[in-house]
Amino acid sequence: MNWLWILLALAIFVVLIFIYYYNRFVVLSNRIDNSLSQIDVQLKRRTDLIPNLIESVKGYAKHEKTVIKSVSDARKSLVSAKNTTDKLAADSLLEKALGKLFAIAEAYPDLKANTNFLELQRELSTTEDRIAYARQFYNDSILSYNNMCQSFPGSFFANLYGRKPKEHLKIAESERKNVKVDFKD
Repeated sequence: MNWLWILLALAIFVVLIFIYYYNRFVVLSNRIDNSLSQIDVQLKRRTDLIPNLIESVKGYAKHEKTVIKSVSDARKSLVSAKNTTDKLAADSLLEKALGKLFAIAEAYPDLKANTNFLELQRELSTTEDRIAYARQFYNDSILSYNNMCQSFPGSFFANLYGRKPKEHLKIAESERKNVKVDFKD
């Protein structure tokens, strides 16, 4: 009779372990999906700010149409991107185009002092910080998930439940190069 209780307790313990690991993988996967969604939210916020920023610059820098067009085109690419890879590539193009746009603003003291422009620039800067944080949180979530998939006993349960390690967000090779700062007199 005692053996029966011990076997029953052991069976319940094993079932609880299986349930724990299954739920742990679900929670970590959901955290990854949520953090990727947060990146999308911040990228959308940035694309919503850009038309207002472009309109503020247009009035001051009418002859800088190529830069304004490059920002507008980069924004359209980001809005129409369907998957994470395309969104990251479009985001990179948008960051470069915005850098050029802000460089133009330096040449127009009235624009630099314009309250709307300054507020939009501040909002964009805040959004950039949020995007960086969301990317970091995504990669941290991937790290937790991958640690679970690759360490024992998590690796046993990962194989059992068909879970595979996931990829971190990566920086494009072109963005790893040192920025060249050139001050011309």
